[in-house]
Parts: sequence; structure tokens; C-alpha cells
Amino acid sequence: MTSVQVDQEYDGSEAEDAGSGEGYRRGLGARQIQMIAIGGAIGTGLFLGAGKAIAKAGPSLILAYAIAGLVIFFIMRALGELLMYRPVSGSFSEYAREFIGPFAGYVTGWTYWLFWVVTGITEVTAAATYMTYWWNIPQWLSALVFTIILYGVNLISVKLFGELEFWFSMVKVTAIIGMILICAGILTIGFSDAGDTASVTHLWDQGGFFPKGITGTLMTLQIVMFAFLAVELVGVTAGESKNPKKVLPKAINTVPWRIAVFYIGALIMILSVVPWTDFSPGVSPFVAAFQKMGLGVGAGIVNFVVLTAALSSCNSGMYSTGRMLRDLALNGQGPKAFTSLTKSGTPLLGTTVSAALMLVGVWINYQWPGQAFNYVVSFATISGMWAWIVILICQIRYRAKSERGELPKSSFRAPGAPWTSWFSLAFIALVIVMMGIDKDTRVSLYAAPFWAVLLGVTYLVLRARNPEGAAFAKRES
Repeated sequence: MTSVQVDQEYDGSEAEDAGSGEGYRRGLGARQIQMIAIGGAIGTGLFLGAGKAIAKAGPSLILAYAIAGLVIFFIMRALGELLMYRPVSGSFSEYAREFIGPFAGYVTGWTYWLFWVVTGITEVTAAATYMTYWWNIPQWLSALVFTIILYGVNLISVKLFGELEFWFSMVKVTAIIGMILICAGILTIGFSDAGDTASVTHLWDQGGFFPKGITGTLMTLQIVMFAFLAVELVGVTAGESKNPKKVLPKAINTVPWRIAVFYIGALIMILSVVPWTDFSPGVSPFVAAFQKMGLGVGAGIVNFVVLTAALSSCNSGMYSTGRMLRDLALNGQGPKAFTSLTKSGTPLLGTTVSAALMLVGVWINYQWPGQAFNYVVSFATISGMWAWIVILICQIRYRAKSERGELPKSSFRAPGAPWTSWFSLAFIALVIVMMGIDKDTRVSLYAAPFWAVLLGVTYLVLRARNPEGAAFAKRES
């Protein structure tokens, strides 16, 4: 099976062969896939971005995370339906080629690659920010060192990558659960400096649940959606996971409780122990909460955890970029040099080029150390949401074809589809509108047309050079 062929049916044996046909080794087991899925959405958006969001919306941020989390679940179930129909490492761009057209696949592949490059810059920027908690090290220097180290890690086999991500995610999960338990203890027993003032009434007695009004809550949607970016990483691992038909649905079905515990539960506890008015933009609310409690050692531990979270996300970004560039190359939509794999099964050249571009983050941190995070987060959000839009559109079209009997039905059907998919598309459209209204995030919308024009021009050039190529012919299912 080549990367441009379509499987008409899906069963366990095809699942086992899907990755090998693309040259990858199935080195990711169920334990690793589960933790990648759990830890993928726990990163900078929650640990650092939530500080700015709390300042903008107050306690109503909890509601924003709940609604956005429901949309994320719909998106992931839509992706799950597609994955069980045909699991491939190209994931979103592969489905875009089949259900929308070759240009959509081209745009999706390159845009998702850009998303992870920019996200890598975002995460390494956050990691550099966390380092200043202990030492007065220039942010650009920390960013440079982290980028080089993570590039080295990604030259290792996918099995070891999965093992590292497992332990990275375990640290994040353990830390958040521990923080929730500590906050619960403060609320019930009353220990620490915050024990006398901690109360769930903080959720509504500091200007109400909506202290900045509904508008303030809506203005945080971009930050909230950024926090959920990377949940779709499970789809990229499909080509290198063992028994994806069994493992991937289980990983996707953990989305509701992940959001309930790690986002909603953690925010409820933190904002109950420390009033929302005590938090500041640009400061991790988790670190700030421990400082307010008088638990200095705890604050240092949390800072280490959020540093680990940022580096974990950046590591996942380097993993994804190499795979996406190789998928584009296999389909004639990228340089052929990216198709090569090392003996251990890793796309060396694609990863190297992506890591080199991530060094742009070093320059950003050197030029604007105070604003670096805000500059890149909006770019990451708009490019990342494009993948979600494509997933939803492809699922809607796939469901229609499967209902007509033109394609086999997936064994993992999205509940409420296609209506849940249409609702999710409408919600994403609302987020984009709010990004246009907010002057801090508007810059990403300015950049999007330039990126679209660049992709359009390069696509036309490629098609002119090879008009009969498979990359420019829409797949027939």
C-alpha cells in the first residue's frame, strides 16, 4: 500500500500494515498513545496562557473552557470516525485530499506543519520564561539550548520518543492532580497562608461570575482554544501505533474527563483558594497560586512541571513536523528529499529543517523578550484551528458518503454527527471573529492571507510542472 492509495475497508490486519506501508515502524504502544493523548493538551495554553485569560474573564473562564471542551470532544470524535475508516500517518492532509481535493490536502499539510513550527516557538518561549523563575538567564539563550536539546531527542527512534512523552505526560498529570488535592485540602482543612480566606465564594463574590461581562469571556476564546491545540496529535500517530483500531478510540474517549479534571477542575480549585483578582497576565496561575499560599517550595516544583510541559509540547511538535513534511513529499506536494527515513525510521531531513526554523523563536526572544509569547500564540491558534476545520468538513462528507453506501461505515461513529460537526464549525467561526476584534490577536488574521497566497502560488507552480501527477488528481473512493 502506498501513501496515495485508499483502503476500501478497514480491519485489524490493515491497521497493522498501515504504518509499514509508509515506511514507519509501529513503535507506539497503548500505554504511550494514552499518555500522549492525555498530555498533549496539557501545555503552555493552560499553564501560562490561563493567567492572561483569568485577568480578562475572571471565574467565567471556567465556563469558556467547558463549552470549548465540548467542541473539542466533537472534533476528536469526528477525527476518530475518520481514523477508523482509514488510519494513516498523514491524517488530516490525507483526508483533505480525499474528501475536499488535492489543493486542500496541500494547504492542510503545509499549514499543520507551520502550526507545529510556530507552536514549537511558543513552547520554547514559555520554557525560557519559566527559567527566569530561578535564574536571571537571557530568554534567547534558554530558548536556543532547549531547541538544540529537543532536536537531538527527535533523532532517536519513535519507540523512545513515545517513552519520553509518556513520562513527560505522567509528570504533568501527577502535578495537576496533586495541585487539585492540595487546594481541596486548603478548602476543607484550612492549612497554609490561604487557609483563612480560601472559599468557593471567590468564584462569584469578586465582581460576580462574569466580572468583565460576557464580552470579556468571549475575548478569552482564542486563549482557551490555543490551550486545546495538540489534542489532534493522536491522529498523526496513527501510522506508528500498534493496533490503532483498538488503541485510538480509547484515547479519544478520554477527552471528556481530561477536560473536566485538568482544566475545569483545576481552575475551580485555584480560583476558590486564590481570588481571580490576585492573578496577573504573563504569570502562570499555578505558580502564583502556590506563592499566595505561602508554599514557596511548591511554587518551585510547579514551575519545574510547567517547564516540563512546555518542553514536552515542543518535542511533540518536532515529531509532527517531520512526519507532515514526509507525507507531503510522498504525495508529490513537497521536496522528494523529505521522503527519506533513517535506519531507526525517523524522517531526519524534515525534522532538521523544522528545528532550524524553530530557531526563529530564539531571535523573537532576543528582540522582544516581554511580548514573544503573545506574538506567536495567535499565529499558532489560527493555523492549528485550520486542521480542526478540515477534520470536521471531511467527517461531514465522509458520513454522507457512508450513509449512501459509497464508502464503508466507520466502526467508531461520531455521536450526533453531522449536526455536532456543524455546531463545532460555527463555534470556530465565532472564535475567529473574536480574534479579529481583539487587537492583540488580530495580527494572525493579517498574516493568514499572505500564507494562503504563498500556498496558492507554489501549488500552481507545482501543478504546472507536473499536471498529470497524482498529487493534483482528486482521489476517487
